[in-house]
Amino acid sequence: MTELLIERHGPVAVLTLNRPQAMNALSQSLIRSLTAAIVALGRDETARVLVLTGAGERAFSAGLDLKELGATSGLLGMVEGDGERPNPIRAIEQCPKPVIAAVNGVAITGGFELALACDILVAADTARFGDTHQRVGVIPGWGLSQKLSRIIGPSRAKEMAFSGRFVTAAEASAWGLVSRAVPAANLMADVMALAHEIAEVDAGFLADYKRLVDEGYGLPFAEAMRLEADWSRRHNGALAPEDLAARRVGVQAKGRAR
Repeated sequence: MTELLIERHGPVAVLTLNRPQAMNALSQSLIRSLTAAIVALGRDETARVLVLTGAGERAFSAGLDLKELGATSGLLGMVEGDGERPNPIRAIEQCPKPVIAAVNGVAITGGFELALACDILVAADTARFGDTHQRVGVIPGWGLSQKLSRIIGPSRAKEMAFSGRFVTAAEASAWGLVSRAVPAANLMADVMALAHEIAEVDAGFLADYKRLVDEGYGLPFAEAMRLEADWSRRHNGALAPEDLAARRVGVQAKGRAR
Protein backbone atom coordinates (compact mmCIF):
# COMPACT_ATOMS: atom_id res chain seq x y z
CA MET A 1 0.00 0.00 0.00
CA THR A 2 1.25 3.46 -0.89
CA GLU A 3 1.88 5.31 2.36
CA LEU A 4 1.44 8.77 0.86
CA LEU A 5 -1.28 9.65 -1.63
CA ILE A 6 -0.89 12.76 -3.78
CA GLU A 7 -3.82 14.15 -5.72
CA ARG A 8 -3.94 17.26 -7.86
CA HIS A 9 -7.01 19.44 -8.10
CA GLY A 10 -5.82 22.15 -10.44
CA PRO A 11 -3.49 24.41 -8.44
CA VAL A 12 -4.18 22.54 -5.19
CA ALA A 13 -2.18 19.45 -4.20
CA VAL A 14 -3.66 17.15 -1.56
CA LEU A 15 -1.24 14.96 0.39
CA THR A 16 -2.87 12.16 2.38
CA LEU A 17 -1.01 10.16 5.02
CA ASN A 18 -2.19 6.69 4.07
CA ARG A 19 -1.55 4.34 6.98
CA PRO A 20 -5.05 4.22 8.51
CA GLN A 21 -4.39 0.80 10.07
CA ALA A 22 -1.61 2.47 12.12
CA MET A 23 -3.51 5.72 12.71
CA ASN A 24 -1.33 7.30 10.02
CA ALA A 25 1.77 7.01 12.19
CA LEU A 26 4.91 8.40 10.63
CA SER A 27 7.14 5.52 9.60
CA GLN A 28 10.63 6.25 8.30
CA SER A 29 9.51 5.57 4.74
CA LEU A 30 6.50 7.88 5.12
CA ILE A 31 8.72 10.62 6.57
CA ARG A 32 11.01 10.33 3.54
CA SER A 33 8.12 10.31 1.07
CA LEU A 34 6.32 13.23 2.73
CA THR A 35 9.45 15.36 2.94
CA ALA A 36 10.35 14.70 -0.69
CA ALA A 37 6.81 15.44 -1.87
CA ILE A 38 6.62 18.77 -0.04
CA VAL A 39 10.01 19.84 -1.39
CA ALA A 40 9.04 18.85 -4.94
CA LEU A 41 5.65 20.59 -4.78
CA GLY A 42 7.31 23.67 -3.35
CA ARG A 43 9.32 23.87 -6.57
CA ASP A 44 6.40 23.03 -8.86
CA GLU A 45 5.07 26.28 -10.33
CA THR A 46 1.71 24.65 -11.12
CA ALA A 47 1.07 23.85 -7.44
CA ARG A 48 -0.11 26.93 -5.57
CA VAL A 49 -1.46 25.51 -2.30
CA LEU A 50 -0.82 22.25 -0.43
CA VAL A 51 -3.38 20.43 1.73
CA LEU A 52 -2.22 17.81 4.25
CA THR A 53 -4.63 15.31 5.79
CA GLY A 54 -4.89 11.73 7.01
CA ALA A 55 -6.66 8.71 5.57
CA GLY A 56 -9.77 7.47 7.31
CA GLU A 57 -11.75 9.13 10.07
CA ARG A 58 -9.79 8.17 13.19
CA ALA A 59 -6.51 10.00 12.84
CA PHE A 60 -4.70 12.85 11.18
CA SER A 61 -1.55 11.25 12.54
CA ALA A 62 -0.61 9.45 15.74
CA GLY A 63 2.95 10.74 15.41
CA LEU A 64 6.16 8.81 15.00
CA ASP A 65 5.79 5.05 14.59
CA LEU A 66 6.82 3.91 18.08
CA LYS A 67 6.79 0.25 17.09
CA GLU A 68 9.37 0.95 14.41
CA LEU A 69 11.42 3.23 16.68
CA GLY A 70 11.44 0.64 19.47
CA ALA A 71 12.96 -1.93 17.17
CA THR A 72 16.00 0.18 16.21
CA SER A 73 18.41 1.54 18.81
CA GLY A 74 19.25 5.24 18.47
CA LEU A 75 16.75 5.87 15.66
CA LEU A 76 14.62 8.35 17.64
CA GLY A 77 17.51 10.78 18.15
CA MET A 78 18.30 10.71 14.46
CA VAL A 79 14.66 11.21 13.45
CA GLU A 80 14.10 14.33 15.51
CA GLY A 81 17.60 15.75 15.37
CA ASP A 82 19.15 18.32 13.07
CA GLY A 83 21.18 17.55 10.01
CA GLU A 84 20.37 16.39 6.52
CA ARG A 85 17.90 13.62 7.42
CA PRO A 86 14.42 14.01 5.90
CA ASN A 87 12.35 16.31 8.09
CA PRO A 88 8.73 17.05 7.06
CA ILE A 89 8.42 19.83 9.63
CA ARG A 90 11.35 21.73 8.15
CA ALA A 91 10.06 21.01 4.64
CA ILE A 92 6.68 22.59 5.44
CA GLU A 93 8.27 25.59 7.13
CA GLN A 94 10.60 26.16 4.18
CA CYS A 95 7.94 25.54 1.54
CA PRO A 96 7.10 28.80 -0.28
CA LYS A 97 3.50 27.62 -0.79
CA PRO A 98 0.78 27.87 1.88
CA VAL A 99 0.18 24.50 3.54
CA ILE A 100 -3.24 23.80 5.06
CA ALA A 101 -3.75 21.01 7.60
CA ALA A 102 -7.16 19.35 7.29
CA VAL A 103 -7.17 17.67 10.71
CA ASN A 104 -9.63 14.83 10.23
CA GLY A 105 -9.04 12.95 13.49
CA VAL A 106 -6.61 12.78 16.38
CA ALA A 107 -3.32 14.64 16.02
CA ILE A 108 -1.00 13.19 18.63
CA THR A 109 2.55 14.17 19.62
CA GLY A 110 4.57 14.06 16.37
CA GLY A 111 1.31 14.26 14.42
CA PHE A 112 0.39 17.30 16.50
CA GLU A 113 3.77 18.84 15.63
CA LEU A 114 3.16 18.07 11.95
CA ALA A 115 -0.17 19.92 12.08
CA LEU A 116 1.39 22.89 13.90
CA ALA A 117 4.02 23.22 11.17
CA CYS A 118 1.25 24.01 8.67
CA ASP A 119 0.26 27.58 7.91
CA ILE A 120 -3.48 27.10 8.50
CA LEU A 121 -5.25 24.45 10.57
CA VAL A 122 -8.88 23.50 9.96
CA ALA A 123 -10.25 20.72 12.15
CA ALA A 124 -13.17 18.35 11.89
CA ASP A 125 -15.43 18.65 14.92
CA THR A 126 -14.40 15.08 15.77
CA ALA A 127 -10.68 15.92 15.84
CA ARG A 128 -8.67 15.96 19.04
CA PHE A 129 -5.16 17.15 19.86
CA GLY A 130 -2.81 15.57 22.37
CA ASP A 131 0.77 15.87 23.58
CA THR A 132 1.75 12.44 24.92
CA HIS A 133 5.51 12.98 25.08
CA GLN A 134 5.31 12.65 28.86
CA ARG A 135 3.75 9.16 28.59
CA VAL A 136 6.60 7.77 26.50
CA GLY A 137 9.35 9.82 28.16
CA VAL A 138 10.45 11.56 24.97
CA ILE A 139 11.37 15.24 24.68
CA PRO A 140 9.81 16.96 21.63
CA GLY A 141 12.16 17.58 18.74
CA TRP A 142 9.84 19.09 16.14
CA GLY A 143 8.87 22.26 18.01
CA LEU A 144 5.90 21.34 20.19
CA SER A 145 7.39 22.57 23.48
CA GLN A 146 8.04 26.03 22.01
CA LYS A 147 5.27 26.57 19.46
CA LEU A 148 2.30 25.51 21.56
CA SER A 149 2.90 27.95 24.42
CA ARG A 150 3.22 30.79 21.92
CA ILE A 151 -0.12 29.88 20.35
CA ILE A 152 -2.35 29.05 23.34
CA GLY A 153 -0.32 30.46 26.24
CA PRO A 154 2.03 28.71 28.68
CA SER A 155 -0.64 27.60 31.17
CA ARG A 156 -2.73 25.70 28.65
CA ALA A 157 0.37 24.38 26.89
CA LYS A 158 1.79 23.07 30.17
CA GLU A 159 -1.53 21.46 31.06
CA MET A 160 -1.41 19.51 27.82
CA ALA A 161 2.32 18.78 28.11
CA PHE A 162 2.27 17.63 31.73
CA SER A 163 -1.01 15.68 31.79
CA GLY A 164 -1.40 14.30 28.29
CA ARG A 165 -5.02 15.47 28.26
CA PHE A 166 -6.60 15.58 24.84
CA VAL A 167 -8.15 18.84 23.64
CA THR A 168 -11.32 18.72 21.57
CA ALA A 169 -11.76 20.54 18.28
CA ALA A 170 -14.16 22.96 19.97
CA GLU A 171 -11.56 23.79 22.64
CA ALA A 172 -8.85 24.07 20.01
CA SER A 173 -10.97 26.56 18.08
CA ALA A 174 -11.78 28.61 21.19
CA TRP A 175 -8.08 28.70 22.14
CA GLY A 176 -6.95 29.82 18.68
CA LEU A 177 -5.11 26.56 18.08
CA VAL A 178 -7.04 26.02 14.83
CA SER A 179 -8.68 28.52 12.49
CA ARG A 180 -12.02 26.81 12.98
CA ALA A 181 -13.75 23.51 13.62
CA VAL A 182 -16.27 22.30 11.03
CA PRO A 183 -18.56 19.27 10.76
CA ALA A 184 -16.46 16.26 9.82
CA ALA A 185 -18.55 15.63 6.71
CA ASN A 186 -17.73 19.12 5.44
CA LEU A 187 -14.03 19.21 6.29
CA MET A 188 -12.46 18.54 2.91
CA ALA A 189 -15.03 20.58 1.00
CA ASP A 190 -14.41 23.58 3.27
CA VAL A 191 -10.63 23.19 3.11
CA MET A 192 -10.62 22.80 -0.67
CA ALA A 193 -12.75 25.91 -1.08
CA LEU A 194 -10.27 27.83 1.08
CA ALA A 195 -7.31 26.38 -0.81
CA HIS A 196 -8.71 27.39 -4.20
CA GLU A 197 -9.46 30.88 -2.91
CA ILE A 198 -5.86 31.25 -1.73
CA ALA A 199 -4.61 29.83 -5.04
CA GLU A 200 -6.08 32.86 -6.82
CA VAL A 201 -3.43 35.09 -5.20
CA ASP A 202 -0.11 35.73 -6.95
CA ALA A 203 2.30 32.93 -5.99
CA GLY A 204 5.26 35.25 -5.46
CA PHE A 205 3.23 37.49 -3.18
CA LEU A 206 2.06 34.48 -1.12
CA ALA A 207 5.63 33.22 -0.74
CA ASP A 208 6.82 36.63 0.46
CA TYR A 209 3.88 37.11 2.82
CA LYS A 210 4.36 33.66 4.36
CA ARG A 211 8.04 34.38 4.89
CA LEU A 212 7.30 37.80 6.41
CA VAL A 213 4.81 36.38 8.92
CA ASP A 214 7.08 33.47 9.87
CA GLU A 215 10.24 35.55 10.21
CA GLY A 216 8.43 38.21 12.22
CA TYR A 217 6.87 35.61 14.50
CA GLY A 218 10.33 34.57 15.62
CA LEU A 219 11.38 38.12 16.54
CA PRO A 220 10.62 40.44 19.46
CA PHE A 221 7.64 42.63 18.58
CA ALA A 222 9.57 45.84 17.99
CA GLU A 223 12.00 44.07 15.65
CA ALA A 224 9.12 42.41 13.83
CA MET A 225 7.47 45.78 13.26
CA ARG A 226 10.71 47.12 11.79
CA LEU A 227 10.93 44.04 9.58
CA GLU A 228 7.43 44.68 8.24
CA ALA A 229 8.20 48.36 7.65
CA ASP A 230 11.32 47.47 5.66
CA TRP A 231 9.51 44.90 3.53
CA SER A 232 6.56 47.27 3.03
CA ARG A 233 8.78 50.08 1.75
CA ARG A 234 10.60 47.83 -0.69
CA HIS A 235 7.55 46.01 -2.02
CA ASN A 236 5.01 48.83 -2.12
CA GLY A 237 7.51 51.30 -3.54
CA ALA A 238 7.94 49.06 -6.57
CA LEU A 239 4.20 48.81 -7.36
CA ALA A 240 3.07 50.58 -10.51
CA PRO A 241 -0.04 52.78 -10.00
CA GLU A 242 -1.83 51.15 -12.95
CA ASP A 243 -1.29 47.66 -11.48
CA LEU A 244 -2.66 48.79 -8.13
CA ALA A 245 -5.72 50.30 -9.81
CA ALA A 246 -6.42 47.08 -11.71
CA ARG A 247 -6.14 45.00 -8.55
CA ARG A 248 -8.46 47.39 -6.73
CA VAL A 249 -11.15 46.69 -9.33
CA GLY A 250 -10.67 42.95 -8.79
CA VAL A 251 -10.97 43.30 -5.01
CA GLN A 252 -14.18 45.29 -5.35
CA ALA A 253 -15.66 42.72 -7.73
CA LYS A 254 -14.81 39.89 -5.38
CA GLY A 255 -16.34 41.77 -2.44
CA ARG A 256 -19.60 42.30 -4.32
CA ALA A 257 -19.74 38.59 -5.19
CA ARG A 258 -19.73 37.51 -1.54
